[in-house]
Amino acid sequence: MDWQTVELTVRLAATTTTLLMLLGLPLAWWLARGGGWARAGVQAIVGLPLVLPPTVLGFYLLVDLGPLTGLGRALIHLIGHPLAFSFTGLVVGSMLYSLPFAVQPMVAGFSAIDREFGEVASTLGASPVRVFLGITLPLAKRSVVTAAVLAFTHTVGEFGVVLMLGGNIPGATRTMSIALYDQVQDGQYADANRTALVLLLVAFAGLVALYARPRRSGGELV
Repeated sequence: MDWQTVELTVRLAATTTTLLMLLGLPLAWWLARGGGWARAGVQAIVGLPLVLPPTVLGFYLLVDLGPLTGLGRALIHLIGHPLAFSFTGLVVGSMLYSLPFAVQPMVAGFSAIDREFGEVASTLGASPVRVFLGITLPLAKRSVVTAAVLAFTHTVGEFGVVLMLGGNIPGATRTMSIALYDQVQDGQYADANRTALVLLLVAFAGLVALYARPRRSGGELV
């Protein structure tokens, strides 16, 4: 087992999940607050990775973040190197690819909460931030945990975006899914079996952790 590849994959998944939860929470809350064309358009953008081939997303990221575009040149000037074929670039690509797995469960959770809870708290003097942190977020705890687990496990197993945007640089962009592909290409089926088994166990453990939780716990609604 290539432990350097395992460590990089776990670090990528952990970093991606942390950033997705920080950015996805307010986005999911906003999407759950109502409808309209603006929210529908944003939801469509969030859901694109569910239906878009990963190689398509990886290709556009590779082009847009490269030195031939204004955005790419600005990023190179800012951080000193292109995002493509770097760990930072993998994080950006992974965040976009796993975005619906983080946002959509939280949207469902927030949408299921009766708005009267927040309205009552507001009439009693609670600020919007206090309502969100003290009422909305605890009631949607199950959905938030689901989002985090799905984002982490999905990032661990991603292949197309990583291959297009990061290539196959040992210690920098070579994740377990890329290593598995290389092992099969080289006929190293014993090593490939071990790598595939680890990926399978991570996915299975994540799903078991979700399905084993009770449907309702105390005052939790979702």
